[in-house]
Amino acid sequence: MMITAGTAAAPTAFFHFYNQFSKNKNNMLELIRQPWPWYISGFAISLIMAMLLYFGKSFGFSSNLRTICSISGAGQKVKFFDFNWRKEIWNLLFLVGSVIGGYIVSQWLSTPDPMQLSASTINDLKGLGIHFDGGLNPSQLFGKDFATSPKGFFILLTGGALVGFGSRYAGGCTSGHAISGLSNLQVPSLVAVIGFFIGGLVMTYFLFPLIF
Repeated sequence: MMITAGTAAAPTAFFHFYNQFSKNKNNMLELIRQPWPWYISGFAISLIMAMLLYFGKSFGFSSNLRTICSISGAGQKVKFFDFNWRKEIWNLLFLVGSVIGGYIVSQWLSTPDPMQLSASTINDLKGLGIHFDGGLNPSQLFGKDFATSPKGFFILLTGGALVGFGSRYAGGCTSGHAISGLSNLQVPSLVAVIGFFIGGLVMTYFLFPLIF
């Protein structure tokens, strides 16, 4: 499904990229720094999935948690972690590359322009006492002061534990189900993705105002 959609968007993506490249061919770095439209990023993801399917691999970041536990020797006591982790080392290297790539982008390929956010969303955040400063993450939720406060530390610790346990209990995270699973037309992945959206809506409109 995802690969088919990505392939269908290929002509549009190529035309857009060629048009932008023609205008900015003397400054390719500036072109890369700009926000990429969905049909460029989506097409790139579909190419990655096509390669993974060709090599018989399944993409999913949360599976690295199991791999790390197995490398640490957890398989000696828990059967779930007793597997040949060397076959999954490629995914762990992908995770390391993502961290390195994120650092490179943040240091040399980022733009000082503020993130574009709708006025209605900014007003909704103000209603919750959160100030939008143009960045990806509000400082009230991801700043040092919040992380070191008792409430912030408890929320981050609990949230991390729930995400880690939930992704493994569900057999995958957003990348494993929404990208790999839907690409393989897996019904359980479709159910999981629907649950992701329902959980996000419940958190946004009901739990978030109560917590913060």
